[in-house]
Amino acid sequence: MSLRIGAIAPDFQAETTTGPIRFHDWIGDQWAFFFSHPADFTPVCTTEMGRTSQLIDQFTARGVKPIGLSTDSVEEHLKWIEDVNDTQNTTLTFPIVADPNLSIARLYGMIHEAESETAAVRSVFIIDPAKKIRLTMTYPMSVGRNFDEILRVIDALQTGDRHKVATPADWRPGEKVIIPPSIGDEAAKGIFPQGWEEIRPYLRKVEI
Repeated sequence: MSLRIGAIAPDFQAETTTGPIRFHDWIGDQWAFFFSHPADFTPVCTTEMGRTSQLIDQFTARGVKPIGLSTDSVEEHLKWIEDVNDTQNTTLTFPIVADPNLSIARLYGMIHEAESETAAVRSVFIIDPAKKIRLTMTYPMSVGRNFDEILRVIDALQTGDRHKVATPADWRPGEKVIIPPSIGDEAAKGIFPQGWEEIRPYLRKVEI
């Protein structure tokens, strides 16, 4: 199954390391960072789980709830968390979904048969409070995720929603943003009374 940006994230019920959940209810009125792993007790995954835990305050400040998935059982996850905490110098508290029968991994298109028929690739889904998928990324099993980019894109999405803007390449919070072409100059005067820099009629940058 190929999930597209703008689609409603499929709901599911599952056992996790923090208890049973229904996914949409668990998200509530916040954002979610839903990310999958090939298996427990694997080296790259251990560093990623640890890094997510280390960044929990950064996610919380953005109103984002991390939730992992691995195609193993809750019992295995709980044992693995002990290793994550020990090797990555952290205390992991966010839930990890158990998916030993691969049902959720298949629902979200995390199984890429050319890579493995039983292990999930490194999928990322950023989901907003309306339960819409706002971003997807897929990494191969051998490459760890870039968490600077994950936080950056969350900032960009939330800034865009808040101010009706787009963000340029390599944008970071505090830098100029772009007024979308769908907003004409007259409408833009009301939304951006501070004025803007017009590089081209279709490329207008503004400070917010």
